[in-house]
Amino acid sequence: MIQVKLFDREHEKDLEREMNRFLKGIEEKSLLDIKYNVAAMTEEEEEEQIYCFSAMIIYRA
Repeated sequence: MIQVKLFDREHEKDLEREMNRFLKGIEEKSLLDIKYNVAAMTEEEEEEQIYCFSAMIIYRA
């Protein structure tokens, strides 16, 4: 069965750490693909840029 695992973090290092922890728990041959995305937004009041790092691991269970 093909499954996905979604990750969403504000900091890229947090995303990396969580994904690596998950990947340690599956066999390498089960990994099918990894999709990665970065979104950047600006808060109007503070004019501070906010990042959202997300990824999807597609694997065979």
